[in-house]
Amino acid sequence: MVVEAGNQSVRPAGGQDDAQRAAAAEHRPSAGEDPRELFSLAGRVALVTGAGRGIGAAIARMLARAGAEVVLVSRTASELQAVCDEITRFGGRARASVGSVTDRAAMRALIDALPQLDIVVNNAGNNIPEPFVEVSDEHLDELLELNTRSVFTIAQAGVRKMLQHPQRKMRGGVIINISSQMGHVGSPNRTVYCMTKHAVEGLTKAMAVELASEAIRVCSVAPTFVDTPLVRRIIDTPEKEQFVLSSIPAGRLATETDIAAAVLYLASPAASMVTGTSLVVDGGWTAR
Repeated sequence: MVVEAGNQSVRPAGGQDDAQRAAAAEHRPSAGEDPRELFSLAGRVALVTGAGRGIGAAIARMLARAGAEVVLVSRTASELQAVCDEITRFGGRARASVGSVTDRAAMRALIDALPQLDIVVNNAGNNIPEPFVEVSDEHLDELLELNTRSVFTIAQAGVRKMLQHPQRKMRGGVIINISSQMGHVGSPNRTVYCMTKHAVEGLTKAMAVELASEAIRVCSVAPTFVDTPLVRRIIDTPEKEQFVLSSIPAGRLATETDIAAAVLYLASPAASMVTGTSLVVDGGWTAR
């Protein structure tokens, strides 16, 4: 197991068992009907952004439990190290890379240096709720850069790396963009956030059509409000919480595991025919 902090590349995991699993994954034409095979990520390398806490950390843990070697990207070394330590304790493989997803040169260099890449999860993002007429240029630029441009940059770099593998069409590859239910609807005080997430949904569809012939699938996961410290800071009054819960027919916030499980499905052979679509994990919000 390898756990290192810093902008460093992943070394292929050692051991005969790892090599055998990777070879089997490359040459297996179908996982058949065995659910253990359908959801196995053995021999795969996954990069997850915003992986230091919350949804990103949950996704990293889930993919690692499914057998993937995980590259965790975030700005805070201590948070990344804690997630890496947790993954190694249950026998997973993880590597931390400290950096900002908005640093385009650094992200391209990080991804280009990886010996292998099969799965990219674009999870980093933010929201600044405020009335439309009060949105500043600073906030507009910040959300466009983080929520949209970084997604494009990392997805592009990831696909370029994937295409370097001589057996990519046999192995396949997956880009998963974490969008939002707000990428499918509108909501007050979220004009910029909705704009950026609608853009991610459009990017996802266009990439899926263009890359299908290369056996690279592209999907999004669109969560509702997830019970994380970040969301709790947004719905910080009983009135705000009631507004959110009254809009979710399921009557509760989503959990981090709800989102991580959706990502695992899309990343796995179980979703081999799923591309260009959004898996909306919203408890029924957008069904109304």
